[in-house]
Amino acid sequence: MKHNAKRLITVALLLALATRPLPAESVGKSPWGPQDEIGALNLMTDASRLKILARIGSGRPYDLSVEYFVGMPSFHHLGDPGYQYWLTHTPRGTLVDDPNRLGAGMNAKVSYTGDAILMYTHMGTHIDALNHFGLEGTIWNGFSADQHLGDKGWRKTGAETIPPIIARGVLIDVAGYKGVDTLPQNYRVNSDDLKGALHRQDTRLERGDVVLIRTGQARHYEDATTYLHQYPGLSLEAAKWLVNTHGAMLLGADNLSLEAFPSERADNWVPVHTFLLAERGVMFMEQMQLEDLARDGVYEFAFVAASLKLRGASGAPLRPIAIPVRK
Repeated sequence: MKHNAKRLITVALLLALATRPLPAESVGKSPWGPQDEIGALNLMTDASRLKILARIGSGRPYDLSVEYFVGMPSFHHLGDPGYQYWLTHTPRGTLVDDPNRLGAGMNAKVSYTGDAILMYTHMGTHIDALNHFGLEGTIWNGFSADQHLGDKGWRKTGAETIPPIIARGVLIDVAGYKGVDTLPQNYRVNSDDLKGALHRQDTRLERGDVVLIRTGQARHYEDATTYLHQYPGLSLEAAKWLVNTHGAMLLGADNLSLEAFPSERADNWVPVHTFLLAERGVMFMEQMQLEDLARDGVYEFAFVAASLKLRGASGAPLRPIAIPVRK
């Protein structure tokens, strides 16, 4: 009887949780004013940049970006194009075609190679601008699609507004903390995981940090099928812990979408995206290469990155580097 009573109570609690109203979601207003377009990146100042640069203790940069190549993993489920590359000029082709009308002798001497690419702005190592996701047709700081989205892109919060980023960076190696090469499929990193990894690393967070989460998924980057299959990611609760509790300025991870799927909310298919971008004005980076940092135990560093200034775009490729600092 006691066992049945306990089971009934457990079922009742689960039903209550399942039917409990979800926390309301609403677009955030910037504390930096009605014209703000970069959100939490306002936490960067000349003083904060100089502070971390003054602590650089190594001449070795860690490249945190992945390579772009035909067949690379990307988010294509909604019809976005994969990475495409083609040659526009080759040494032999130029010799045959003579496009510059300089003759066979000149084209035989000067070997000419040219190429072009076509790609989705959210592939490879990239940063999401604040217009990438919103709520009810409105993005960060109340900018609306009706007023600010033209046929040539957003006139507010486009990727061209993202400043060069120089800040204290912190790696949280969750996979290392768990003792695995890669976190399990669909695993949601929670705040206890982050706390445990930080304790293991003897690392603390500071307001204005760039926080990078290692799931180990980058180990599979060369194999799109494995890399894209049910990958682990950051939970909504953990994202709130990083931003609301510790004041993280910018987040990043080594998976494709930062968060894991399927969604934690029945009414929002990308709740971590909308919480960070639309509600809190916090941009984030995806598809980062964090294996070298983890291998060498580099958990604190000067983070330096700049993205392409793609006017009006919702995201842009970037080449981030990490330079170890003195304690």
